[in-house]
Amino acid sequence: MRKVALASAGMSRFGDRGALTPKDLFTEAWAEARKRAPQWSGAVDEAWIGTVGFGGHQPGNSAAWFLQGTPAQGAPAHRVENACASSAFALRNAALAIASGEVDVAVVGGVEVMNSFSRAHRAAWLGVSGDTEVERTAGLTFPGVYAMMARAHMEEFGTTREHLAHVAVKAHRNGARNPHAQFRKEITLEKALAAPEIAAPLGLFDCCSTTDGAAVLLLTSAEKAPEYCDNPVWLVGSGATSDDLALHDRRYLNRIPATTQAAQRAFAGTALGAHDIDFAEVHDCFTIAEIMATEDLGFVSRGEGGLAAAQGVTDHGGAVVVNPSGGLKAKGHPLGASGAGQVVEVWEQFNGAAGARQVADATRALTHSVGGSGATCAVHVWERET
Repeated sequence: MRKVALASAGMSRFGDRGALTPKDLFTEAWAEARKRAPQWSGAVDEAWIGTVGFGGHQPGNSAAWFLQGTPAQGAPAHRVENACASSAFALRNAALAIASGEVDVAVVGGVEVMNSFSRAHRAAWLGVSGDTEVERTAGLTFPGVYAMMARAHMEEFGTTREHLAHVAVKAHRNGARNPHAQFRKEITLEKALAAPEIAAPLGLFDCCSTTDGAAVLLLTSAEKAPEYCDNPVWLVGSGATSDDLALHDRRYLNRIPATTQAAQRAFAGTALGAHDIDFAEVHDCFTIAEIMATEDLGFVSRGEGGLAAAQGVTDHGGAVVVNPSGGLKAKGHPLGASGAGQVVEVWEQFNGAAGARQVADATRALTHSVGGSGATCAVHVWERET
């Protein structure tokens, strides 16, 4: 299997982008990726685009639509849909194609527009990534799903509202330093704790937002990498798995086994483990999701994720910096674009382009993307040239 390089990466600004279409946002992300790889003509061998198609934007042939008008038009284009993990699975598909020798140069994209619809329309669409037979028809919302997880975590491990709030404060502090982020404003612990309740025990600042955004990644084989960049970022591990859609079918409510299994598969074949990772972009659609992820990935022991957040273990200067981008919580969560957006942060960190949120001397990173409430998960491990 050949080595896979991340040669460039770009993204649009995340947030409520008004009347912009998914194609507009993809074009914005594409332009930044091309600017960062001036040798790249824009041509590729194949493309994989992750999108849920939220609200029904171009429900058919969307991958071809995104490439239309670019130098990549004419290349085989695939749409990948795995809920919030769509572009992370698009990345995995592209990486496997390059590693196999079938493809030399690939584009991975992720895109979503979520704010051009009414609140009722958005609420209806946000449920389609979970169990639609029981949970959704019973009226269980996504905040409700993760509130159940949070309550189970609290009851077994003693996690507190303050622990959740520490995750939110860190996310907004990092997001305030990210020009791509939807929310570029810090919050205090007191403000997080006093926020309106959404689904007990989760308050407003425990929940990510509906976001418009896009991200584009340029992947190449090791042999081709020098033609596109001077300092490639290496993809050294990729793992993915799936699980039950509904919480009532799972053994645990306070963990996501798919994360643990995907991480084990990503680390398999490498000499690395969780203790070797300098920073990670994890799927923090809710603050409890980050706490569970740090445990499921092996960064902290089971049940200690909340305490680790409160003690700064996952902040700059801690053992592993989690979500230096601001995460889904502050950077924003445009469903199909979030997984690719995490990789843009890896590229920026490893190319010294992260500004005030730069993780000092980082050489290894991990990206973790969850679909729905944990029915799908993809984990990727990255290294930079040293």
